[in-house]
Amino acid sequence: MSGQAIILGAEGAKAADLSSTSRVRTFAISLRSQPLAWLRGLALPAVVLAGLEASVRLGWVPAHLMPAPSDLFYTLLELADGPLWRHIAASAKRVFAGFGIGAMLAIVFGALVGLSKVAEDYIEPSFQALRAVPGLAWVPLLLIWLGIDETSKITLIAIGAFFPVYLNLVAGIRNVDRKLVEVGSMYGLSQLALVRRIFIPAAKPYLFTGLRSGLSMAWLCVVAAELLAATQGIGYLLTDGREVSRPDLVLVAIIVLAAMGKLTDSVLKYWEARSLQWRDVFAGAA
Repeated sequence: MSGQAIILGAEGAKAADLSSTSRVRTFAISLRSQPLAWLRGLALPAVVLAGLEASVRLGWVPAHLMPAPSDLFYTLLELADGPLWRHIAASAKRVFAGFGIGAMLAIVFGALVGLSKVAEDYIEPSFQALRAVPGLAWVPLLLIWLGIDETSKITLIAIGAFFPVYLNLVAGIRNVDRKLVEVGSMYGLSQLALVRRIFIPAAKPYLFTGLRSGLSMAWLCVVAAELLAATQGIGYLLTDGREVSRPDLVLVAIIVLAAMGKLTDSVLKYWEARSLQWRDVFAGAA
């Protein structure tokens, strides 16, 4: 019997070693394919920009409605020498503050509701009702309560970022395999140990999905807040372009917003990949 156990142990160690080798090989392949992935990601924007440039230059699209991408580039350079960085810094500060507050509250309430059926009975109906309220519906009330300063803008962003993180975290906790929890309880793990060793690793993929969705919603909400009451920010730049009838300013603001959203999402995606690199999951067919 002991010899059989040794053989089984050796086979298990060999399987684990092969699995580890497979993950290392997959990680190395993904590193080599990253430059190619970046080039593929740039292909569609390049085609769209080239098509717009040709359409405007040939007169198919009115230049006063859709400026050529080359003209947008010069507008971007002009703004970069002036107020562009101040607008970006103002919006980024609001997004990070609101997203941080909303995500932290979502993690607290999401863990509470996910782990406790009693907490779910008390909290979940109210949160589901509040989730159905559009973000813009909060704007008049926040302006009345908090005024037009930074507090109202950050609060609106926090509300927008809260629900994606909350919903995904609750779903992640509730999708933990019940057998894993039962096995942990059989081995005498405390509630805190169960959370640390079973619930957190299992719910992490859902949490990162919620964080990325919440961050995207935060960028949407900051534009909504700055469109209504702001003297700085990307949303203010959009309003300024509309008031002076300059579509190039509006389009540059949209491009900057898209770039900032992509940059911050890429940081979260990199953090997600580093935190979940122990998983051996399907990464898509080549």
